[in-house]
Amino acid sequence: MRILIVEDEPKMQMGLKDNLEFEGYEVDSSDNGEDGLKKILENKYDLILLDVMLPKLSGFDVCRKVREQKITTPIILLTAKGEEVDKIVGLELGADDYVTKPFSLRELLARVKAILRRTEKSVDESRIIKIGRIDINFASYNAFEEGISISMSHKEFELLKYLYNKSNQTVDRDEILKNVWGDIYTTSRTIDNFIVKLRQKIEADPNNPKIILTVHGIGYKLISN
Repeated sequence: MRILIVEDEPKMQMGLKDNLEFEGYEVDSSDNGEDGLKKILENKYDLILLDVMLPKLSGFDVCRKVREQKITTPIILLTAKGEEVDKIVGLELGADDYVTKPFSLRELLARVKAILRRTEKSVDESRIIKIGRIDINFASYNAFEEGISISMSHKEFELLKYLYNKSNQTVDRDEILKNVWGDIYTTSRTIDNFIVKLRQKIEADPNNPKIILTVHGIGYKLISN
């Protein structure tokens, strides 16, 4: 597994690199947003640890540009900002998780391992699945509508895959937070926002959904034949 660290604080970068290498990961690093983005565009990584406050290009901008290029590599934001609005902005831009500084190394490693476990590909996921208007391959993280590729963030894929695996079952929001986001700190509002995005892509009429249904007071249900 190959991980990229984009962090401008030398001690933080070195500490993360040493500990991740001790865990057996191959680690690359960068100390500014422009170089970090260049590395992401030119190399293949299994996970990106991305500081928000970076010189030359912010972590938010890097995240946005990466997703615009349809690169679905999981991203964990490292942020000193604890306000909910900043966390939501990061997730809306396509980040998969965030860790607020100062954080414990144990917590970060647990999140890294959880995301890498969730992104492991199984043979069963390699087939093309029809969900509403789109054809989707969960193994390659590709989605198409009438043969034309459509942009979906890594987290959108993960949420849709989880709901699909629980087809025709009511899935409550706490379960989604635990199994898709991997923690209890993300708010249910974030889930709702992602559901809106998915409906816009798979429903014939997003305002009158027939595939991803809201179960009021509980969560959601994906209807599959």
